[in-house]
Amino acid sequence: MNKTLSIILIILAMGLIAYNVTLVDFENPFHGDSTIALIGIVASLCAIVLLLIFMTSKKIEKKLK
Repeated sequence: MNKTLSIILIILAMGLIAYNVTLVDFENPFHGDSTIALIGIVASLCAIVLLLIFMTSKKIEKKLK
């Protein structure tokens, strides 16, 4: 996976976070569709963290070679 694809996936995850934030009912965040939106936000954040770890490991691998 190259750097461009990783950046595109990070941008898509940020877009999903923005969309899910609009679905959260902040007065009652743990009921109904708000719970699903919160799960989507957390999942997108995890995806971003994993992609950043992957990109960092590729940089380290490149420096070691």
